[in-house]
Amino acid sequence: MNHMMMEEEPEIERLPVDLLAHIFLFTSSFTDLAQGSGVCRKWRKAVRQSLAGRERLSFSGCKMDDESTVRLVRYAYNLKELDISRSCWGCQITDDGMQKISSVKCISNLTSISLWGMTGITDRGVIQLVSRAISLQHLNVGGTFITDESLVAIANCCPHLKTIVLWSCRQVTESGLLALVHKLQKLESINVWGMRVPLDCFIGLLAISPALQIKPRNVHLNVATLNPLPAPMWPIV
Repeated sequence: MNHMMMEEEPEIERLPVDLLAHIFLFTSSFTDLAQGSGVCRKWRKAVRQSLAGRERLSFSGCKMDDESTVRLVRYAYNLKELDISRSCWGCQITDDGMQKISSVKCISNLTSISLWGMTGITDRGVIQLVSRAISLQHLNVGGTFITDESLVAIANCCPHLKTIVLWSCRQVTESGLLALVHKLQKLESINVWGMRVPLDCFIGLLAISPALQIKPRNVHLNVATLNPLPAPMWPIV
């Protein structure tokens, strides 16, 4: 009887957990991963193992909420890059989600975080997240409603930051930008497209850090006409 059951067992059920986990690494759909983890205990273990092996997670284009996002990030022990940008589906992450994500194991190892267009988060969520992201080098908070309060926290908590996107962060002022550039010695690039900041501010930033690359390109051109300091041209990203 047992021999007959073995014969009827699907081939995929005989695969070892390590091989299943390797297969799940090629699955980009988090819905499929969630469904796969519900098949059986072996598959659940394999899904978690595959998440633990990932260095990058992108929820851009996925319909995610706080709980589903935290659940996946929690098992991604080796994560380096996290992208939870808003998409046409509406990634519904809130400050509460940011707080929960900030407590997971991988946060201190993240080098890149994108929160682009996440209108559901405020300074509270961003400050909570960056307070633990001590290895952060690249941060995209464009299209959010953060204020200078977040920039001060970023300046104090992320000493390795190299690039920051502040695209259309209209509540950020000159004071926040100056605090950022004063504090972060490794900062190489700022995207300030769509911000309500006077041109004199950018001249002041270049006075503090002449090698700083200020995007978009037309900002460089305007600054160059008023300031003899050379400023490299970078495309808008």
